[in-house]
Amino acid sequence: MTTSGGMARITGPTRPVGVRAAPHTTLRETGKKIALTFDDGPHATQTPEILRILRRHGARATFFVIGENIPWNRDVLRRIAAEGHVVGNHSYTHPQLDLISTPRVRDELEQTCELVAKELGAPPRVARAPYGMWHGPSLEICAQLQMEPFQWDIDTLDWDHRDQAFIESRVLRKAHAGAIVLAHDGGGNRWATVRALEYYLPRLLDEGYTLVQPA
Repeated sequence: MTTSGGMARITGPTRPVGVRAAPHTTLRETGKKIALTFDDGPHATQTPEILRILRRHGARATFFVIGENIPWNRDVLRRIAAEGHVVGNHSYTHPQLDLISTPRVRDELEQTCELVAKELGAPPRVARAPYGMWHGPSLEICAQLQMEPFQWDIDTLDWDHRDQAFIESRVLRKAHAGAIVLAHDGGGNRWATVRALEYYLPRLLDEGYTLVQPA
């Protein structure tokens, strides 16, 4: 990450990104590493609380943002990047990409790329399809926009279970080297997610995990 005039900028690969047959579901790095990812933000209050917890533990995460949320949360987006986290593309309005036309898929991803670039100085280099529903055309467009597609292999199910203890158990029980954890900082009431993070993050660190960012 670089800075220009005090504003954080996302950096990414300058070489073309190849079209993948499927998204990454685990980390490409070896060792006892794990990635925390948050979808559906930025959110005016929930995202800052997650950032506060991450900062306290010196941890980095990836935030897959929805474009239509950016105009109302520009300061939060800038703070995500300024504090060393990766900003990823989660579409503009959160449609299921395999159920919409190819031109609309491109528009959904391009709009969010443009908004992120406008605020942070460079477009995102990672993307996640809403609901995880990648398909051939969306993977091709993702590559054309020079983004790597990512999925997850640990779902906290916080979108369905707004229960702190349930979320904590999902993460700590399923944690393994190379895991990508899916959680949410927007898209609804995510305070159970915030409280769960406060509990499980230090325990992951105590267990010897290094928090990394998929890229």
